[in-house]
Amino acid sequence: MKELSDRALDHLREVAQRPDFSGTRYELGEELARGGMGVVYAARDRELEREVALKVVAAEMADYETIARLRREARIIAHLEHPGIVPVHDVGALPDGRVFYAMKLVTGKRLDAQVLEAPSLGERLRLFLRVCEPVAFAHAHGVIHRDLKPENVMVGPFGEVLVMDWGVAKHRDDRPPAGGSKEAGPASEDGREEAPGHEHETAHGTVLGTPAYMAPEQARGELERVDARADVYALGAILYFLLTGRAPGRTKASPDEPTRTWAGPTRPPAIVPPRRLSPGLPRALEAICWKALAPDPDGRYAKVDDLAADVGRFLEGGRVWAYPENAWQKARRFAGRHRTAIALVVAYLVMRIVLLVVARI
Repeated sequence: MKELSDRALDHLREVAQRPDFSGTRYELGEELARGGMGVVYAARDRELEREVALKVVAAEMADYETIARLRREARIIAHLEHPGIVPVHDVGALPDGRVFYAMKLVTGKRLDAQVLEAPSLGERLRLFLRVCEPVAFAHAHGVIHRDLKPENVMVGPFGEVLVMDWGVAKHRDDRPPAGGSKEAGPASEDGREEAPGHEHETAHGTVLGTPAYMAPEQARGELERVDARADVYALGAILYFLLTGRAPGRTKASPDEPTRTWAGPTRPPAIVPPRRLSPGLPRALEAICWKALAPDPDGRYAKVDDLAADVGRFLEGGRVWAYPENAWQKARRFAGRHRTAIALVVAYLVMRIVLLVVARI
């Protein structure tokens, strides 16, 4: 018997795992993305004649818990009607029992790629503020994302910003699983969700979050402490990425480089100060980043709106509440904010002095 090549085996495996949408209104297209819980395909809705995206439970993960999680994700997104959150159009089940939901097909680039086209600091900060908007909206409706990172943010061709992948989102009314408050430990080194049976499990059997963007209390699995401030931490980590070009917690640039560390059963990686990586970064902006990344939730911004407001004040030349200023710094900020008016006053005074001198001659 002739042995099949690895390529042939991979093709057979792909065919076997490809969901069967015959008998539905959807015509399946190419695979777009694959995660720990599901696979996203491009598709065409024959009924409404439009392109959509279909998220389907992966064949190897088609158990009761995963199917329940995908349904729950669809319900959460369906209740969050915001321009920055991808709308859900439909939910259903396939003949093999796998669940799927249909959503808007998003085109564009992930935030980690888009920043390459936003070279100025102002452009990056304005992108960041647009990421904050849907997260703040979700918090106002009791939903915490818990896996915010640049890879989960899409920037569309017309500048629209969409926060994606709400698969591990939590509603504030959710209760800790019976038998203890431990819900999640750290994810694997590459940030993917661990398979069931890992020593750090949730009630659903999967690890939540991505290490570099995960708040310390979330990394330790302290479910009762994971609230909106965990998303504030993740947004601080995204801000860090936008300011430095890398995720917080990666290897230090040099052995003697100072770092920020904290203690705990799960010790997150040390964080290199942003100004070490971007020396020209304003201290006020670094202070905003540090406050959002505070190890203790009580040390962070209480709400996403507070974080966004501080970034907005920085962009407008106002006082940043995370950065206490001395008199000289206040004067410099005032001069920078009103440089045109100050220049006109100075020009007027110089002209008056010149006229007085000429009159005396």
